Amino acid sequence: MSVRIIYTDVDGTMVGPHGSFFLAEGAQLTLEPAKALVDLHAADIKLVLVSGRTRRQLVEASAIFGSDGYIGELGAVVGWDDGRQSELLRGAMPDHFDRIPDDLLAELLARCEGRLELHSPWHVGRELDVLLRGKVDVAAVNAWLRSAGFDWLSLHDNGLIPPTTMPQLGETPHAYHLVPDGVGKGEAVAWDLRRRGIDPADAMAIGDSVSDLRMAGHVGRMHLVANALRHPELPSMLPNYDNVVVESEAVTLGWASAVRAALATH
Repeated sequence: MSVRIIYTDVDGTMVGPHGSFFLAEGAQLTLEPAKALVDLHAADIKLVLVSGRTRRQLVEASAIFGSDGYIGELGAVVGWDDGRQSELLRGAMPDHFDRIPDDLLAELLARCEGRLELHSPWHVGRELDVLLRGKVDVAAVNAWLRSAGFDWLSLHDNGLIPPTTMPQLGETPHAYHLVPDGVGKGEAVAWDLRRRGIDPADAMAIGDSVSDLRMAGHVGRMHLVANALRHPELPSMLPNYDNVVVESEAVTLGWASAVRAALATH
């Protein structure tokens, strides 16, 4: 394969501590990600940001990193042409819904009181999904959603977040997205590749979470930064894929190494 396009997760993958592109995992300053990004653009390999962030956040980030588009809200929003064009991917959401019902969300939060809450203030301004944080049994939540008649809706784990965001939890919280079935990073990558007319074999993905791993089935090669292995569920999922490489370094340095691997295919 000769990589023509890279789909990369942002938080915990492309950026490290405090959301910085210039910090390695231990908060050491590094220019390696920036050097890799410059070389990526020089090689004319397209870069697409794939994130749980909102459209507005990703339009700004795309301008900073020089990306050729973005996928936001865990796959619900796809944007290109400097944000002037976009598509909202609704998945299995029934036509008579324009958003996830507030009463359902309230009941879910009540059932998981102390273990799940809105990921404030980043939950604001979202078009389709609901952003949450905490530590819950995802399979159990999804089983409850089905029993409540919302079999088109699922909770997805989008990775670890700093303990300071929810200190009362007593353990490291996760970011979760409540989204319609059929909405995901992998499905959005596949949609974008079709739009671009690019063979999936010529695409690479980089990530750090279970939701990122869903991209592996839609690209030729998937790279995970080392911190991905800290997710309890993720290591057991790796045998299901034959195109996944785990980097030896975490966050920004692992991301830079993955970009170098893409450059080596040219």
